[in-house]
Amino acid sequence: MAASDTLMYTEAHETADVVARQFAANEGVIAALAQSLREQPPRFIVTCARGSSDHAAAYAKYVFETQLGIATASASPSVTSVYAAPQQWQGALFIAISQSGKSPDLVRNAEAAKLAGARVVALVNVADSPLAQLADTVIPLHAGPERSVAATKSYIAALAAVLHLCARWKEDPALAAALQTLPDALRSNWDADWSSLSEGLAGAHNLFVVGRGFGLGIALEAALKFKETCGLHAEAFSSAEVKHGPMALVGPDFPVLCFAQDDDTLDSTLAVAREFRGRGAQVFVAAPGLEGEGTLPVATGLPALCTPLLIIQSFYRAASELSLLRGFNPDVPPHLNKVTETV
Repeated sequence: MAASDTLMYTEAHETADVVARQFAANEGVIAALAQSLREQPPRFIVTCARGSSDHAAAYAKYVFETQLGIATASASPSVTSVYAAPQQWQGALFIAISQSGKSPDLVRNAEAAKLAGARVVALVNVADSPLAQLADTVIPLHAGPERSVAATKSYIAALAAVLHLCARWKEDPALAAALQTLPDALRSNWDADWSSLSEGLAGAHNLFVVGRGFGLGIALEAALKFKETCGLHAEAFSSAEVKHGPMALVGPDFPVLCFAQDDDTLDSTLAVAREFRGRGAQVFVAAPGLEGEGTLPVATGLPALCTPLLIIQSFYRAASELSLLRGFNPDVPPHLNKVTETV
């Protein structure tokens, strides 16, 4: 089987069309929600999600806090679904992110959030799901059916929806203009050659994935996909946090994958990569416009907020290739189901 024959590859390849379709279809609901949020700003934002969707929530935290200045925190679903502890969320914006919209814990948390006085928004791919039905506002991801167990296009669609909401809420013309070019950037960046990553990690046993700021969420997502589709133990860290205890593990030939965007976190992330290389580690760096040994190409010209979507799309292609090289089928990870329903 070639990587291009896998559903993971095919669905990740659809991302540009998904994002373009989503932006067009959601403009009305996003614009109306953004106007309402400007008129009645939330006291704070709470996100609720699991798995890949929670990694989208981690991205949303940095987007909302840096662009809107509103504190954004991730809710632990079990606080409500298991412990049944009432929360004080009056005046909050509660954003639930889910591919299926079926997991009982997310549905229970959304119900509890409404009872606690929060405004509930659902970013969900299944627009008639239980989660969507109870939300005050539904932002459909428009990813279409996703058959591979590994989420790809639905994850990037969630990131795109966060960007769309931010651009309209902030009334940011530069970001709005960038979103118009994002689908074409995704199309062109799909052909970026990341084969050195899949070939270089074919025999690996452990690795770190490092990112910071807007790139931390995709580092978490990549680490999950390494475990899920490649049978490869990976842990994600902020480029600031990795310099504490985890640094002790990095030595000769230890693999490290670094994600960076062209913003105020770039220099510190590249400095960590250089330090790891100085220890003899096997370091790969994905950053816009970066060239040289150990670099993975990423397109330039978009705001730093958009770069994670380009990077993770290229990563998904490389991961589907790596999975096959390691003897796995990326579409059918062992012991996993497409929809995980937790309580």
